[in-house]
Amino acid sequence: MRMLLPLLLVLVSGSLQGCFPVIAAGVGTGVMMGQDRRTSGAYVEDEAIETKAFDRIGKQFKNDAHINVTSFNRNVLISGEVPTEAVKSEIGKLVSSIENVRNINNELAVSGTSSLTSRGSDSLITSNVKLRFVNDKRFSAEHVKVITENGTVFLMGVVKHAEADAATEVASTTGGVQRVVKLFEYLD
Repeated sequence: MRMLLPLLLVLVSGSLQGCFPVIAAGVGTGVMMGQDRRTSGAYVEDEAIETKAFDRIGKQFKNDAHINVTSFNRNVLISGEVPTEAVKSEIGKLVSSIENVRNINNELAVSGTSSLTSRGSDSLITSNVKLRFVNDKRFSAEHVKVITENGTVFLMGVVKHAEADAATEVASTTGGVQRVVKLFEYLD
């Protein structure tokens, strides 16, 4: 009888092993949405905008460019590198045609694509900025999205002016940051 319970637990857990990640992801998304100042509808629309943008850009520009698309409260940041002004303009038009997009910030650089080393450095900068945000008590780190491209940190979110100023100060004093671009929506 003592062996029956552990055996039963092993059998049941084996059949449910695919469920845990699904449940955990659902709970994680629910927690993120609960702390976010966007409506749940805007959160879902942002995910859809990003997915549609990557799909459309990928079909048309496959390996011609390095492009990131970030949507926050239906305001879209396009960052990365493209070979020409014409491609930059075309990508801006492509993304602006997506349903529910309110505003486009086309920050694409006309240059060769960034190296993996440069992208790794950008990831490190983003991580450092986010860590410093968590340690700063003047605003909630969950209210500011951080995107780094070629040493430039883009800040997005729905914040108060004082929170934006504090986040900008923290980001601009983080090692490796060359420039900070504020793309906030303000509550006050």
